[in-house]
Amino acid sequence: MTTIAVTGHMDITDASMPLVRGELDKILAAYEPSGLVGVSCIAKGSDSLFADAVLAAGGRLAVVIPSEDYRQAKVKPEHAETFDRLVEAADEVLVMPHATANRQAYEAANAVLLERADRLVAVWNGRPPTGKGGGTADVVHQAREADIPVDVVWPDGASRRA
Repeated sequence: MTTIAVTGHMDITDASMPLVRGELDKILAAYEPSGLVGVSCIAKGSDSLFADAVLAAGGRLAVVIPSEDYRQAKVKPEHAETFDRLVEAADEVLVMPHATANRQAYEAANAVLLERADRLVAVWNGRPPTGKGGGTADVVHQAREADIPVDVVWPDGASRRA
């Protein structure tokens, strides 16, 4: 069994979605579907795109929700249907023991992703951390420090919303 976690930008452009999805599909195709587990926080953008790709590849999905109020406080109306569908499709849903969605909750969720991961897929433009903590670059750095292999996905033409 191979467990692959994801980290990535939430604000990738609509035009970037099919580019990123194509790269995710290529990565996941290398794994036996019956032994593939994807771990995601299913946030808008990269996390949900990865979760959908795992399910399409025949893998199982484990969802890590950063806080008890995450669905109500952070999931925007345009992402709610996708979020709910992915929660429903997941084999496992872990809600972190944080009452509110904040930096501490996100960092704790990221720690769980890395604890479970054999590999990390990072939908990441390669820019350094912002210094706020809990971002994509921070998770990549933590994975590398823990000797977790990282597959960076940022295809030509990919971009973030301004």
